[in-house]
Amino acid sequence: SSHSPKRCDCFFICRPCFSSSVDFIPHASMDTVHHMLLFGCKTPVSTRSFCVQGTCEDEASIMYAWARNAPPTKLPKDVGFKVGGNSGMSYFVLQIHYGDVSAFRGEKEYFSILLPCHSYLCPLQRQPFIAGIYLLMSVDTVILPGKRVTNADIACDYTSYPIYPFAFRTHTHRLGKVVSGYRIRDGKWSLIGRQSPQLPQAFYPANKEVDVKYGDTVAARCVFTGEGRTSKTYIGGTSDDEMCNFYIMYYMDSKHAIPFLNCMATGPKELFEHIPAEANVPITGTTGHMNSMMHMGHSTGTDNQDNRLLLDANKAEKILDPDFHLEQDSAWPQGSLQLGQVSGLALDSDSNLVIFHRGDHHWGADSFNSQARYQQRSLGPIQQSAILVVEPANGNILKASGRNMFYLPHGITTDKENNYWVTDVALHQVSLSGDGRDRILLTLGEAFTPGSDSNHFCKPTDVAVDTETGNIFVSDGYCNSRILKFSADGKYLSEWGAGSSDRRRRIPFQIPHSLVFLPDRKEVCVADRENGRIQCFIAETAEFVKEIKKDEFGGEVFAITYSGLIFAVNGESPFRSAPLKGFVINYSTKDILDTFSPNKKDFKMPHDIVETRDGSVFVGDAGSKAVFKFTTQKLHRSVKKAGIKVEELEGEFSKAVGSLNLGNFFASHKGYSRQGFDQLSTEGSDQERNDDDSSDSENEEYSALPPPQSSS
Repeated sequence: SSHSPKRCDCFFICRPCFSSSVDFIPHASMDTVHHMLLFGCKTPVSTRSFCVQGTCEDEASIMYAWARNAPPTKLPKDVGFKVGGNSGMSYFVLQIHYGDVSAFRGEKEYFSILLPCHSYLCPLQRQPFIAGIYLLMSVDTVILPGKRVTNADIACDYTSYPIYPFAFRTHTHRLGKVVSGYRIRDGKWSLIGRQSPQLPQAFYPANKEVDVKYGDTVAARCVFTGEGRTSKTYIGGTSDDEMCNFYIMYYMDSKHAIPFLNCMATGPKELFEHIPAEANVPITGTTGHMNSMMHMGHSTGTDNQDNRLLLDANKAEKILDPDFHLEQDSAWPQGSLQLGQVSGLALDSDSNLVIFHRGDHHWGADSFNSQARYQQRSLGPIQQSAILVVEPANGNILKASGRNMFYLPHGITTDKENNYWVTDVALHQVSLSGDGRDRILLTLGEAFTPGSDSNHFCKPTDVAVDTETGNIFVSDGYCNSRILKFSADGKYLSEWGAGSSDRRRRIPFQIPHSLVFLPDRKEVCVADRENGRIQCFIAETAEFVKEIKKDEFGGEVFAITYSGLIFAVNGESPFRSAPLKGFVINYSTKDILDTFSPNKKDFKMPHDIVETRDGSVFVGDAGSKAVFKFTTQKLHRSVKKAGIKVEELEGEFSKAVGSLNLGNFFASHKGYSRQGFDQLSTEGSDQERNDDDSSDSENEEYSALPPPQSSS
């Protein structure tokens, strides 16, 4: 019967040794085998019969698991399982759960996990690090029929020697949507791994930045749906039951080796109130997508240090519901804001909307000469208040500042003190102004003087602020294809050019136009406007992480923001035709989850975008001199969604950083140079692009984390 509780167990005897690098090579198909588990034990239930109930008479230690046509797994160098001798593992027991026995009824079928002899028969080689499995498992979850979301939460305090996770695996049956595992330290949640149990249930690379030590808490959540069921679903071994398993494959110092750990305690509700929002987001994908995952390397942790990234229950419910879609709030604003070209948007700490606009100044073809010098200084600075703080609910103005301070505003970002980091393309400067006060606290760059060294900019476009360190990142810009990093007090630290998912090709930025810092991932992402792509980098090292490039962008990406999802707007391109619209993008899978645009009139030049705490999205349009508000609305089922496929929010276990040997692409701009100043000089213009387009796929080579040095 399908996924029968009856199991066939096969036994293998191994010689005493410490293993070296181990290949687990499965020989099975999901057409007949639901999953296989490899156990190590001292005394198996039987050494004669090959179809028995149970595995080991003593404690069974899980060494490997396979399901859904998962590919082979290889342990890192210098890491192995301790078997034989006094390890307590004298036998291997392979337990096979058949999915559909009718596929091979009457024929002989053989299923196995191949353990190459050179890996295990190595009695003289002792490894400094021993691998083990930590299994987090729910035993009492009940999934109610018809209920769209049921969570199974597991958590245990860790009370042993440090372990270093290097792989993880998720397992549920048909109702599982996503399984996530975390380490909790000092109240901060760090992702170990996250994946859909409906994808091939391989051991995926874990977050290499996360270790687990005494005093930490290890936690996991499985998200289920009861839709389509007419009765309660319990945890059990048949296909009509469910399971919630999160496996952590780890290594630890050989002298403290523990081969198997488990946690079956239901996590306290108050603890899981702080679980990162990503744990509630379902994942969908394909086998091909999974295979690309297997080439990924480590990823940095996702300590959610910014509470604004935690979705409230109402917002999470809407994201999980494909019938919800961003629609324009045509009644916003209730009054007239009397704006010039809207160049930048931001949110203050109270989630009020901050608008940066150009008043009666306008960026046109005559604004700059061929050396990128501003030609309209005689107009003087903008006399209107260039910075407006407005109420997101109704558009009423709360504060106004920025009189006689700016010439051609561009980007704006707030810091935790509610100060404004702004860029002015006419001044070629980045400045810090106080909240609601018409005075400058700090200025970077020389007024009206373009340049490409560490003390000059050329039409800088945007600023991102590291919420933890206070470091700032500047996209520079229309002339210089680079990102610069400064300390909070304005000290130059570093700079870099574009990254690439293909190490053989690195296409430089063409107008890095918008920046956003990702607090939960410690990354900086850039909207590379004229290359029509989004690229993300580790904020600390500038290592390239990933690229998002879609045909729907039409070759232009003007602005991005992030709150667990990426929100973006595109722009007009003379080379490719695509409607101007906003995009909701899953960071991990890079899938477009939703698109949106105004109801009554089109975007003209959507220039910046932000999302508020309640899920409202604002787009500033430089062309129409307006700000549009979009809110999450429920669609009528009879209404076609304008050809837009609104999917369930997809995600993945983590971002893929990989073992990049690309180095830090720091551009060397020493002294003033005309090189690069021949690029785009007006807001809406374009130039012929490089046809050697980079792929949006991730080709980072997977390399296991080298074990840390053994400590005495």
